[in-house]
Amino acid sequence: MDDNAGRHRTTWPLRAAASAAAAAVLLAGCGSGDDKAAEPGPTASARSTAPSASGSPSSPASAGPTGGGTAALTPFEADPAEVPRTRGRAEAVARAVALPAADWGSGFRAQQPAESAAGTVAVLDEQCRWQRRPLPASVLASLSRYSEVPGAGGRGTMKVTAAVTVHASVGAADQQLSTTLEEALRCRVQQVRADEQISGLMSAASPYGQGNNTYADDQVVEIGSYITGTTAQTYRWFVARLGTITVAVAVMGAKGYKDDELGRYASEAVAKMLDRVETELGGKN
Repeated sequence: MDDNAGRHRTTWPLRAAASAAAAAVLLAGCGSGDDKAAEPGPTASARSTAPSASGSPSSPASAGPTGGGTAALTPFEADPAEVPRTRGRAEAVARAVALPAADWGSGFRAQQPAESAAGTVAVLDEQCRWQRRPLPASVLASLSRYSEVPGAGGRGTMKVTAAVTVHASVGAADQQLSTTLEEALRCRVQQVRADEQISGLMSAASPYGQGNNTYADDQVVEIGSYITGTTAQTYRWFVARLGTITVAVAVMGAKGYKDDELGRYASEAVAKMLDRVETELGGKN
């Protein structure tokens, strides 16, 4: 790796944090604190004119055709020979990129179960429940790893998820980002597990070149509340795409954790996984 590439990568956590924080502030400003009054984020069709970090309309990011001519605007060009084409290669990439508990930082341990079932992908069904379903033809591999920091010293148990999905095409990967935006509108309350919900959801997108997004082809930030029993805590979900690969991080808050602390965990995890995507795909910036 050359020095310029090294400097670029070391600034990713800071840039990711700035971009995600700006999106979170923008989303927080959309509502009055009442979940019912909160305005929804932009729809998938409005992504190119979503508000920038400053809150003012931003110009559409240029995106050339995918099959020749002008290349799409992107922060990263993968080595075509390294882009996963088979399920076996895709599974290996997903396992190399998804963060295990130890890579989140000190104090984290694996939840039980520690990861999702092989050959499945997370799907939000028609009843707004998260389910694991068999991989569709558009997805080569998907892996979610679940970690937590056990409650101690007056703090509750903070849970996190790191997910990687390897798609069969750039179009399929881009569709995941569009779907993420739409799901916050379709399902304002989502059932995660029998005793866990997320609600009051809002989402915003930052395509490459908009706001502070200088590190991913596209990014979506979703914020809301994580509810267990009658207790509500902060919820953050960041999704980012590089080529055919999407990485996602969910952080479920707990007693004693501040919002900026949760946001930092999420943005740093996204930056680490994007760095690993680049390593796996062998391209140059």
